[in-house]
Amino acid sequence: MTTATQKQRNPIARTLMGVLIFQLGIGALLIVGDMQGLRLPSFGPDAPRLTEPVRPGDQRRTFHPDRDRPVTQPARDPGELPNRLVLTQSSDTTYRLEGEISAGDADRLADLIAQADPAAKTLILQSPGGSVHDALALGRVIRREGIGTQMLAGEFCYSACPYLLAAGTIRTIDEAASVGVHQHYFGQNTFLPAVFAVEDIQRGQAEVMTYLNEMGIDPLVMQHALSTPPDQIYVLLPEELETYGFTQSSE
Repeated sequence: MTTATQKQRNPIARTLMGVLIFQLGIGALLIVGDMQGLRLPSFGPDAPRLTEPVRPGDQRRTFHPDRDRPVTQPARDPGELPNRLVLTQSSDTTYRLEGEISAGDADRLADLIAQADPAAKTLILQSPGGSVHDALALGRVIRREGIGTQMLAGEFCYSACPYLLAAGTIRTIDEAASVGVHQHYFGQNTFLPAVFAVEDIQRGQAEVMTYLNEMGIDPLVMQHALSTPPDQIYVLLPEELETYGFTQSSE
């Protein structure tokens, strides 16, 4: 190799090395941020707070499950929701299912629902979301048991919770309830951020779309989820809930 050729290639090699180092640096920041709950700065426009009213075309809101609540006023103040799903009897054959959806909740709640006496006919939902895997598994239990789902005025169902809502054989959603979707993390490795787990993300999205189709929901609702980052929520309007099959026209 001539000296001239070496001189030509050295800048290219240095540039490639610089790009590699930059990417590794970004990767390290993502790993540290994922482990410590931190996020890289956002350079896009900030979404309004979840407490601000939602209007057509203005439906994305910042979303922090541990502290944000929608502007709607619930009939009852749930206080601080439990960090895993809790099943309580509301009246007769109607039960409430509230709290974050945690790993293992599907197996645990499947047993509780099967043992409910009297048997549950309707589940009132309120949850900020959580484990997608458990939401899909529990949703299939709800559908298999022939149970309806319900949302009350002022209450909310976000992130993975709409998959439970979709499972109802009959779905009743008050117009003043709040249902929202966003991107999920599907990676099984808790060390690497899910942004690196492309295969897990693709597999997870395919499973979600298959599930929605099984439940009679138009998978096109995922266009809103996929375009909304995890620290925001896209609140579905009543007409969108009807369009995607969550509700039916009263006409």
